[in-house]
Amino acid sequence: MRRLPPLAALRAFEAAARHLSFKRAAEELLVTPTAVSHQIRLLEETMGLRLFERRTRQVVMTEAAQRLYPVLRDGFDAFARAIDGLSAKARPSTVPLPAPRAFPARLLVPRVASFQERRPDVTLRLLAADEPVDLAAGTADLAIRYGGGAYPGLRSELLGTDRLAPVAHPSLGLTAPEQLAQHRLIHFEWRVPHPEKPSWPRWFAAAGLPERAASALHYTDESHAIQAVAAGHGVGLLSLTLVAAELAAGTLVQPFGPVIEGMGFHLVRRPGPESEAVAAVREWILAEFGTISRAG
Repeated sequence: MRRLPPLAALRAFEAAARHLSFKRAAEELLVTPTAVSHQIRLLEETMGLRLFERRTRQVVMTEAAQRLYPVLRDGFDAFARAIDGLSAKARPSTVPLPAPRAFPARLLVPRVASFQERRPDVTLRLLAADEPVDLAAGTADLAIRYGGGAYPGLRSELLGTDRLAPVAHPSLGLTAPEQLAQHRLIHFEWRVPHPEKPSWPRWFAAAGLPERAASALHYTDESHAIQAVAAGHGVGLLSLTLVAAELAAGTLVQPFGPVIEGMGFHLVRRPGPESEAVAAVREWILAEFGTISRAG
């Protein structure tokens, strides 16, 4: 069994020796200078050695103290490193993941619980933003983007190419493209301009039909456009990827084509080494979206 002086006395001595001041040691340990002095006297009595020469407004270490101090200093430093290392492993690592607004709401949120069950040590922080986040600024290590796939300075992996078609509530009873002239068209206004962005004019051109509708509703949030379609407010040119669950359940229908191709969903990341937590998120997304792409 180790025979050691009281730990409180050793801590008081180490702090006082490091600062060469009982007062500053007391401030660090959140006690009074008198308490520090008492602990050091206790240590001196226990060891049978004098450790400090007490002078006016100054303390000086004796030869014995000079030998003891580095041993205690290194020991306390080792304790601190070990405890910090264990605490860091116990704390979840947070991985921010920026993505276009509708993407987290429609596809990530329903699935994120499965990731957290598998990796409780990693916290996935979803950041919904249609404007691309600058990964070079250090806001995040990876992101999901919707676009053509050219992202200079970043590594990009295609999750799937989007496909869009007219989608409506079953109660509207749509069976033919010509019926669109009798219904309200729901538009989603893309915040990020792109020459190949999906749109109703582009769909009508692909269908070989003039663009006609009873009226129109415009939304700047894609999730709101999907909700309006689900409420039966009109017909939306929607991403079949984002409404795959509703189409499978029959709560929404794709009554006819043509289906036009949208842009790609890409997982982008900064080049260079990645942390274990970031790698876990990236691998999970690639696995999940393999299923989504096949379903879409």
